[in-house]
Amino acid sequence: MRYEPITWGRLAGRLGAHLDRATSRDGSDWLKVGLDGPPAAPGGELAANLAEQLTARGRAVHVVATDGFLRPASLRYEHGKQDPDAYYGDWVDTGALWREVFTPLEPGGTGRVLPDLWDPARDRATRSPYVTLPPGGVLIVHGPFLLGHWFPFDLTVHLRLSPAALARRTEKAWTLPAFDRYATEVDPAGTADVVVRADDPRHPAWTGIDR
Repeated sequence: MRYEPITWGRLAGRLGAHLDRATSRDGSDWLKVGLDGPPAAPGGELAANLAEQLTARGRAVHVVATDGFLRPASLRYEHGKQDPDAYYGDWVDTGALWREVFTPLEPGGTGRVLPDLWDPARDRATRSPYVTLPPGGVLIVHGPFLLGHWFPFDLTVHLRLSPAALARRTEKAWTLPAFDRYATEVDPAGTADVVVRADDPRHPAWTGIDR
């Protein structure tokens, strides 16, 4: 896989230009973007930069972090607080993401998206009001393990860290086997539309938008 050096700003600009010309794969009035990567990768920052680029182009944007759709602690920690398999498959409420985020943006949908559902720090519902994304708007979802769920993304970007970089920059070392499993079962680097090498956050490199 060939990578070309790029800055984060140029990357967001190139992605924004691509999305501004794109149409949804499911025929809906909204574009859906998935920024996939471990917490050690700057997915949230890239989401914010991309949102700024799209807003400057006159597009309405809504950003959703999967951390806002975690299951309650009683379910996340059912097998202990450091179970990598639970972290991989049971922490995020994918059903709620489908119901509250993706289904409203299907063809004929209402466009009413829930920004978040659960506050993991307080372990209680956030009770956030719904946000209406108008036709022509763009949804950006960022977080780990986004691929492999059949989410209806129109563009997927995988922020890739080598095993050494991931181990060095991951605060919760017990989660590392989950990323090994994800790489084996899903192959995000081979599945995503765009791959960004983020071993050194100061010097990213990418595969380009049409590989």
